[in-house]
Amino acid sequence: MLRRLLSYFIPVNIHKQPSALSKTLEVTWANGQLVLDSRHTNYSFGSLQRVLRKGLLEIGFEKIRGMSEILVLGVAGGSVIQTINGEAGFTGRITGVEIDPEVIALSKKFFGLDRIPNLELINDDAFEFVLRTRQQYDLVIIDIFQDTTMPGFLFETYFVNRLGEITSQNGIVVFNTMTLKESDFLRNSEFKRHVDTKVFNIRSLPRLESHNELMILEKPKNTSSAENKRS
Repeated sequence: MLRRLLSYFIPVNIHKQPSALSKTLEVTWANGQLVLDSRHTNYSFGSLQRVLRKGLLEIGFEKIRGMSEILVLGVAGGSVIQTINGEAGFTGRITGVEIDPEVIALSKKFFGLDRIPNLELINDDAFEFVLRTRQQYDLVIIDIFQDTTMPGFLFETYFVNRLGEITSQNGIVVFNTMTLKESDFLRNSEFKRHVDTKVFNIRSLPRLESHNELMILEKPKNTSSAENKRS
């Protein structure tokens, strides 16, 4: 394909549309790969895929293959789902929650997410979904951006506590954050200080692709949310 070959020299845009939530959505050939971007940042594949792949490698593909339930909050084009299925070889159930219906339509049209048999793709608000679900997940991936901003609820104590309730024993939360300004670093530092260590052990991978910090929250062994509530 000519456009794909040209993309090794210059990005080749093939689709652009407005979005009420993301302002602008663009599908572009870049370095031989289709990527999904908003006006100011990469949404799927490209640098974002590299960031989340590093987080998954930190957990270990072998460990991921042994899991049963994975929740992805913020699907976009589905690059992390492709990594989970393709590279990690995960065959359990994936639930993907994406608030923007325009993004879901593009993920199906250009990135083939509707052809992944073990994926349930849900158009919903991540906060509302996390409050309602009664399922427990072995791995929760949080990758929620609206262009270059992150919703405030992601950093609220109530939301993090709820994540503790829906994460299975010995489960893991991978939280991708954008760090563009000094206030973003301060926000992340505050978040890490206030995570309940009875629920999660937390570590971070800072300055990935220059502007991202991954926080990995891991439930200690033999810890359940019921025990945490009694402590």
